[in-house]
Parts: sequence; structure tokens; C-alpha cells
Amino acid sequence: MPSVRDLRDRIRSLKNTQQITKAMKQVAAAKIRRAEALQKQSRPYADAIGAMLRDLIANVGSVDHPFMKPGTADVPGGVILMTADKGLAGSFNANLIRMAEIHGRENANLAWYAVGIKARNALRRQRGETLQVWPLAQGDMFANAQALAQRVTDDFTSGKIASLTLVSPKLVNMMTQRPELRQILPIVAAETADAEKTPKGGAVEFEPTPEFVLGRLLPKYLEFTLYSAMLETNASFYAAQLVAMNNATDNAKKLIDQNTIEMNKARQAAITKEILEIVGGAEALAG
Repeated sequence: MPSVRDLRDRIRSLKNTQQITKAMKQVAAAKIRRAEALQKQSRPYADAIGAMLRDLIANVGSVDHPFMKPGTADVPGGVILMTADKGLAGSFNANLIRMAEIHGRENANLAWYAVGIKARNALRRQRGETLQVWPLAQGDMFANAQALAQRVTDDFTSGKIASLTLVSPKLVNMMTQRPELRQILPIVAAETADAEKTPKGGAVEFEPTPEFVLGRLLPKYLEFTLYSAMLETNASFYAAQLVAMNNATDNAKKLIDQNTIEMNKARQAAITKEILEIVGGAEALAG
């Protein structure tokens, strides 16, 4: 059984840990508000650009754009693994990395792009070449998204990669962040269900031509898709960290209570032992 001194040291260490997790919980709660605000501010633009893309796909006869053509055969498929820069968020990063590993086992010929320090570290153990790495929340996130979009655009149009797949989290709610795997390039018109319902030659008119506008819109659509994924990954990370630090704080409190009970029992046992020794010594002297 641990001594009173050992238990006291253990309780002191747990209290220090509890202070750290409580502080990180407060930081995550403050940062997730800003991350959610940025994500909500981007939604109207995302809805508008998506609606315009559906209208354009429905109104063009044939699309002559590299984003809507099949990639070059016999070249690796590109995969963007998007994680957080830091840990201490439960299984958030591990779930994303596990999904990327499963996709890597199912598709042998892949080239990787890493967004986030944890993704960079995980891809060192993964088969396939890591073409470039970007941080998630360091520096200007929109500038990083533009650089990422430009790099994958150059690689796809030049035939260096045959497709582009994104592994990123979806923020369902504060308690749930679900990893998702979705194809970004090539863009398939049949995937847009609303486009099939929109008749050609509708009320929307595009100048000079729908094909011209679509050629300008698709790069912006890719750029904003990646930027939106970065915003959602950042918000999901802070939500996961908030939950993890809240659980860690609660667990530290439970351990402190358990060790306090054990310390009190050990102290009471020591006091009882001393009293018995005193009583035994007194009876020995009296006898």
C-alpha cells in the first residue's frame, strides 16, 4: 500500500495536471467560437458558388476543361491528408490517419499532399511520395489554401496525378467529428443531382458564354473547397480538443478524490498503529 507521502505527491501531481487541462479546455472553447464564426461566414459564398456551378453544368453542352476530364492513366492518384498541427484532441488525428492508411492499402499507386503537422509525420510511414506539406493554422490559412489549390491544379493538368482525393473531418456537432474521404478531381457532372433537374436554357444567362464562365469558376470552386475543408478541420480540431480536455479534467478530479480517500485511510491506519503501539507499551510497563 502506498505511503501517505507517496499519495500526497500523487495528488499534487494530479492537481497540476488538472490545472493544465482546465486551461487548455478554456483556450479550446475560446478558439472554437472564432473557428465556427469563420466557417459560418464562408457558407453563403459556398452555397452561391455551388448553385452557380450547378446552373453552369446544366446549361453547357460540352465542357472543355481539364477539371472535368479523366486523368492520365498509369500515373498515381493524388490524396490530400488534412489533419491538425497539434495533438491532445483524443482520437481526432488518429481517425483521419487511419482512413488515409486504409485508402493507401486499397490503392497502391498514390502521391500524397499533407496539410497539418500531424499529417506530415504520419505520411513518413506511408507508401508513396509526399509531394508537398502545408501547415493548417500557421500563417494565412487562405493563402495556404490558394497555394495548395495551385499545386494540385498544376499537377493534375500536367498529368502528374490522375485524380485528387481529400481526407478531412466533417464537423457533425461538438461531440462528433467524422472523417470523410471524397473525390475532388475530376469533377463529374453526374454527381450534381440538382444539375439533372435544371433544364437547359433556364432563366439564368451567362455572358459571354456558359463555357467561358465555367472555365473561370472551376479553379475558384477548387480553391474554396480546399479552404472550406481547412476551416472545418480547424473547427473540428478545437471541438475534439474541448471534449478531450473536459474528459481529462473530469478524470483528474476522480483520481484526486480516489487518492484522497486512500491517503485518509493510510493516515488513519498510521494513527491507529501508533495508538496501539503506545497502548501496548503502557501495558507492558504496567505489567
